Amino acid sequence: MKVSGLLLVAAQLRGVLALWPQPRSLEIGSAALKLAPTFDIHVNIAHPPSDLEDAVSRTKAFLRNDKLGRLVVGRGASDHAAVQRARSLSSLQLSLTHGSAVKSITDETRLPIGTRSEGYTLHVPADGSPAAIVANSSLGLLRGLTTFSQLWYEYAGQVYTVEAPISVTDSPAYPYRGFMLDTSRNFFPVSDIKRTLDAMSWVKMSQFHWHVSDSQSFPLEVPGYTELASKGAYDPSMVYSPSDVQDIVSYAGARGIDVMIEIDTPGHTAIISAAHPEHIACAEASPWTTFANGLLASVARMFPSSVMSTGGDELNAECYAQDPDTQADLKATGRTLEQALDVFTQKTHAAIRAEGKTPAVWEEMVLDHNVTLGNDTIVLVWISSANAAAVAAKNFRLVHGPSDYFYLDCGAGEWIGDDVAAHSNSWCDPFKTWQKVSMMVAERVLPSHRGKQSYTFDPLANITKSQAHLVLGGEQLLWTEQSGPENLDPIVWPRAASSAEVFWTGPGGNLSTALPRLHDLAFRMRQRGVKAIQLQPMWCALRPGKCNLDS
Repeated sequence: MKVSGLLLVAAQLRGVLALWPQPRSLEIGSAALKLAPTFDIHVNIAHPPSDLEDAVSRTKAFLRNDKLGRLVVGRGASDHAAVQRARSLSSLQLSLTHGSAVKSITDETRLPIGTRSEGYTLHVPADGSPAAIVANSSLGLLRGLTTFSQLWYEYAGQVYTVEAPISVTDSPAYPYRGFMLDTSRNFFPVSDIKRTLDAMSWVKMSQFHWHVSDSQSFPLEVPGYTELASKGAYDPSMVYSPSDVQDIVSYAGARGIDVMIEIDTPGHTAIISAAHPEHIACAEASPWTTFANGLLASVARMFPSSVMSTGGDELNAECYAQDPDTQADLKATGRTLEQALDVFTQKTHAAIRAEGKTPAVWEEMVLDHNVTLGNDTIVLVWISSANAAAVAAKNFRLVHGPSDYFYLDCGAGEWIGDDVAAHSNSWCDPFKTWQKVSMMVAERVLPSHRGKQSYTFDPLANITKSQAHLVLGGEQLLWTEQSGPENLDPIVWPRAASSAEVFWTGPGGNLSTALPRLHDLAFRMRQRGVKAIQLQPMWCALRPGKCNLDS
């Protein structure tokens, strides 16, 4: 953050800079500025895309309806006199840089990872002259609008800031800033997914990783393979139709979020046996390879993203060793299980590549198995953060999602019914908090609280300088053995916002300034209908720093 010393002191005395994620460069003042009753947002683009116009409409609705009081004692009462005397801002002007192509937010969002342009500049003068957002893409303008909407508070019916002038130059440190939702263990209605996409967009996340199916259920209706959902969903009402998929994908794209679908293979497919027992238990049987190719290709055609995950984790080798059909097939072909897996992977990846998709896989496909993968394959690291370096050493692009930092389901106890007493903790305990705990503070933290925190995460730990370009970013993940629509919001938000900042701003954030900003984000999310969990008693939220260990 680029803030002069005097301005930073003034900001700390007044309260909290509310922006999340923190911009890469930020300059602020100390003047009050209010929105004029006639405030409007003007798009200075000939024939602006409809999804950009919709983003403008949403921003104006936030400015009208957030009605968020500043998180200080009195909730902004002390600002009232200054705001009464303040200049009024009458307009925000949106512009593309000269020569920039005019494309929809959705089209720009679906460009291959690493080629999207999300940068923008934002200037809000203190004298009431028009504010401005400039970018070289509609997607960048959306990111700027997101920042602009977080600047404002409300008191006594007046929307205002006390930090003008404001100048932001911003762009993401990493292109992949994601959230994964498992909709197999428990089903989530489309409305819950849309609300989650809204919250993701407010923290500038770029990728929704949809783990749509697993061993427990297959809720996706796939053209040509509809029997999988009709026999594999929990209930006929718990199915995502092709029109639902289109609805979700369009909703996400308009909010700057690409949707990466995952059909995990060859493991985690037991539910397929409800419709096709001949293909399960073992994925290397020849009929399953043919079936899987067609299934994955059909799913690929449902999603416009340039990337699709075929999974590949937790292959049950013992199952295949005991399965007569698999053993007969291996004997007939003269292959080992690893060789059969290699053939299966090459054929399924060829099927989705034919549909224009780049494959993504879980880390075992690189670190545990000897399979042939294209150099452009994206590897999702989940078992441990320590494994990222080994993936990078094999020259694969990677996405961080390690269970020791980013699993949101950890720490809630065991879900297995007969696991009691000493074995009642979840496998990935402890609970993954958002905080950065410095070495000095960690010495005074109870051992049971010394879990790893997502805000501390360093994306380049043990990655060499020459390998740094392989790191695309990261995601937080929710496996839903113990989650459903009832607790989706509080288990995800605002914790998942911590990784959004790590991968937008870069690592090394400051806890003392991050916590008040995260409070602000959580309060604003609740104003917008997302039930983000409380981080502290409200007394603490209104008095930054007063609830620290050393206060």
